[in-house]
Amino acid sequence: MNFDLIISIINIVLIATTPLVFASMGELITEKSGVLNLGVEGMMLVGAVTAFVTLVITENYFLTFLIGTLSGVIMASLFAFLVLILMSNQVATGLALTIFGIGLSSMIGKKYIGTPIVGVSPYYFIVFSFILVFLISYFLYKTKSGLILRAVGESHTSAHAQGYNVIKIRFLSIIFGGAMCALAGSYMSIAYAPMWQENMVAGRGWIALALVVFATWKPGRALLGAYIFGSVSILQMNLQGFGVRIPAQFFVMAPYLATIIVLVIISNDRLRIKLSAPACLTLPFFKGR
Repeated sequence: MNFDLIISIINIVLIATTPLVFASMGELITEKSGVLNLGVEGMMLVGAVTAFVTLVITENYFLTFLIGTLSGVIMASLFAFLVLILMSNQVATGLALTIFGIGLSSMIGKKYIGTPIVGVSPYYFIVFSFILVFLISYFLYKTKSGLILRAVGESHTSAHAQGYNVIKIRFLSIIFGGAMCALAGSYMSIAYAPMWQENMVAGRGWIALALVVFATWKPGRALLGAYIFGSVSILQMNLQGFGVRIPAQFFVMAPYLATIIVLVIISNDRLRIKLSAPACLTLPFFKGR
């Protein structure tokens, strides 16, 4: 095989996979605290459109990614308030967040479709994604704060009895997850494909959710899974060139099929134990209990 072709394929895979890494790392931290947020897709879309509009208006890349990330923080805060304070169902609330994000992003970005911008190099974000995975791994398994976070996800009642503020820890974890999802979306509209198009995230939020479970809540495995998926995605884009006929609709439905499988897995106690899932995942915390 031509060496230049190999380098080109690796380059495409790195660029295409980076948003999955950001989103999956954010969701992994959220789930490690015992909260399942299915609003990843919606937060990514809002982050993408907010960053794009900010760049068009200000032409300032720092503000672009700052405001894009803050949009995810705001959405995550809303989700956290609903599930931690009002005790709403996490699955239903997360799905509602995604639907809200899809509609909001379409409304905000309607008049910006086709607007030209000068994108930023994706390679800074590729490097940062690897650093992020290392930092999250170190945080979870080498620091006291990481141990506390995992303890809250495993047994919020015991963590509360030890004097830890379960609500605060989960709130901060959800905020971090929202920030990472919005950063992933911002990367897509500013670096990956410098443009705005409705639903441009194209199911990557659902794939990030699936990656967390398939990686058994391990950052390094999630990174590997993200790159495996990225490689498969690039491969399927070139299959027709090799004469392989696979309906495009199959790849459209794949993220949603993967999400259904994930929901089945995390709802089965035996499978959750086998996969080392946080024991309190999706379970609400009541201070009085």
